[in-house]
Parts: sequence; C-alpha cells; structure tokens
Amino acid sequence: MIDQSSIRAYAGSTTIRKSEEIVEEAIRSGRQTAFLSHSHKDADLAKGLQAFLQAQGWLVYIDWQDTSMPPRPNKETADRIKVKIKRLDWFLYLATANSATSRWCPWEIGYADGVKGLDRIVIIPTRDSVGNSHGNEYLDLYRHIDRAQSGGFGLFGPDNRGILLERVTR
Repeated sequence: MIDQSSIRAYAGSTTIRKSEEIVEEAIRSGRQTAFLSHSHKDADLAKGLQAFLQAQGWLVYIDWQDTSMPPRPNKETADRIKVKIKRLDWFLYLATANSATSRWCPWEIGYADGVKGLDRIVIIPTRDSVGNSHGNEYLDLYRHIDRAQSGGFGLFGPDNRGILLERVTR
C-alpha cells in the first residue's frame, strides 16, 4: 500500500503539461504512456501520481486535463475514453474510497480488462490518512505499484515479483 500522503507529496514537484498536448508527442518519441483511472474527487492524488510517473519517464493522461473532452460526461466521453485506454501503453487504476464508489472507474477497469493485456493494467493501492486500505481486491489479478523492500517504489506482478521504479524515498 502506498500512503496517499506520499502520492500527494509529488504533486508540486514537477510541471505537468495538459494531457492532450503530451499524448501525440509521447507516442512519437516512444515514451511510456498511461491512462489514469481515478475519481475526480481525488484530483490531488491524480496530479501527484502523474508527477511521480513523469519523473520515471512516463506520460500520464488525465481526462479532466483534456480540454477536448465534453464538459459533462456523456456517450462521447465514453467513446473518447475507450480510444485513450486502447491507444495508450498502460492502464492505471488509482484505488481509493472515491474510485471504489465512482460510476466511471469500475467501468473503465472493466473495459481495460477486455482490451488490454493483463500485464498492461496496473493498480495503485493506497492507504488513507485514517489507515484504511484500498485496492486489495485487485492485487491477485493485476500488476501493482507498491513500496519496494530496498526503498522507493516498484512495479510488482500478482506473484509480488517486480522491478524498481524509483530508489529515492520521500
């Protein structure tokens, strides 16, 4: 589990460009891209995760940063999200109390499960400020990001074998 406060700590650590600007550039340059599924109520966590992964060389798409999205969610929103999930390299699910009760997040992970390889879906399980854990129900199915024993963060499979993403701890 990653403490939500650790994710928030990254939010101000780097300049983030708008999602629609970076997707084409990232694909052209061969950088890792990811769609971030999260509750809009967790915007601060989404920004922090985006900043952390950007520091690791990934570019993370967040739908509310995309000014081409409809102002109110509708069928066009769903169609555009489907295209992004298919097109980007990774699907990330930020597991929080808010994402668990969201109408969109469970739909997005279900859609991703049908169109992405299981090795391209990553759960970010979190622990909130009162100690509640979120995302455990997915850890036997998908890869996940968690603290590494050697420090920093790693990308782990359901078997808990993984690769180090970052050595520096905050």
